[in-house]
Amino acid sequence: MKRIARSTLQTAVNLVFFAIIGTTILSATYHLTHDTIIATVEKAKLKLVSQLLPPASYDNDIMQDIRSVAADELLGTDEVTQAHIALRNGEPVAVVLEAIAPDGYSGSISLIIAIRPDGSLGGVRVVSHNETPGLGDYIDIAKHDWIKTFDGRSRSLFKDEMWKVRKDGGMFEHMAGATVTPRAVIKAVNRALQYFDAHRDELFVADATPAKGAKK
Repeated sequence: MKRIARSTLQTAVNLVFFAIIGTTILSATYHLTHDTIIATVEKAKLKLVSQLLPPASYDNDIMQDIRSVAADELLGTDEVTQAHIALRNGEPVAVVLEAIAPDGYSGSISLIIAIRPDGSLGGVRVVSHNETPGLGDYIDIAKHDWIKTFDGRSRSLFKDEMWKVRKDGGMFEHMAGATVTPRAVIKAVNRALQYFDAHRDELFVADATPAKGAKK
């Protein structure tokens, strides 16, 4: 019996030991790679932002001049996100918002949306999605230019009922046999424009408190 107890105790000690070692390795790996991962994500985001807003159109550091945006139903977000502010000579050129289309065919679709002060779209890009290859992935700028149809459009020029695919009576083209994906994206973009209309002054106010790491 004592032998069994000692064996059980030794096994438990070994498990604890290896758990501690494993946790230490995971923690060390996280700390060693965290900055690299953040830098990679920021680089990818900057690449998408530069597609929406030509770098020559603003003169501030758009990746540092940011505002914290609370979770909001209109943006489809359930946690704090960042709004990037583009300025030229101290005047707002555009804001780049993060938004989620929660009702894609295969799950949520993550977007970034550039909106000018007059409420018109600088552009829209898909950050990530899980849509069906060959059908839903045409929302990806690397595979199709459909996403460019948003450029320059606004709610002041087009009423809400026009923000639908043509099959539903709206103004947006879509791929035959694949309407769920564009419906989700179009709806999310329109709702983001609604959010902008309601929060324009907060986003562009000159003395707003920048998010952590932003220029002052």
